Amino acid sequence: MVKPSSAKVVGMKRPGQRERSLSEDPLLAQIVQNYEAGLRAMQERKFEKAKSLFQKVVSGTSKELADRARVHLNACDQHMAKSTIAFKTLEEHYDYSISLMNIGDYVTAREHLEELVKKHPNADYVWYGLAVLECLTGHVEDSLKRLGEAIRLNPANRFQARSDADFNNMADDPRFTELLYPEPSDPSTWNQSSQR
Repeated sequence: MVKPSSAKVVGMKRPGQRERSLSEDPLLAQIVQNYEAGLRAMQERKFEKAKSLFQKVVSGTSKELADRARVHLNACDQHMAKSTIAFKTLEEHYDYSISLMNIGDYVTAREHLEELVKKHPNADYVWYGLAVLECLTGHVEDSLKRLGEAIRLNPANRFQARSDADFNNMADDPRFTELLYPEPSDPSTWNQSSQR
């Protein structure tokens, strides 16, 4: 076991060292400024602007910032490629979102599914897809809410979810069971055919 007093910190800069080197090297100061501006542009979702700023950083003298800028350049390229995809129908966009989920790109799948829910709040299968995504990513509470909305919009989703392996990690959750197998005396769970 290493005693804390014997541990050495290697390569740490003294406080204020970065500021001195930036003031001494105006080229490095410009690279840092471009890098920070690129980050702000990314946060504002201005990917083309961010890309041009990061390209300046990559061609600069700081290897460390160039490496970081390359990562951000790739992210900008991916976001710009996504924005060029055009979907003819809601179903086509939904299928694309599900394909992203199937390859494990949960972040991008979530972006697309949330966009679809905003544009088409009555599309029960989009809510269902979001419920699956939430379950797969361990967000049980959100999954239950989204599945509840899918079932409210289309009670047939209740039967689909009963045999859907994507919900296996919630199978023992009593809230999931109540959602899929409601008490027959609860009028809020009746659909039109059971009220006749």
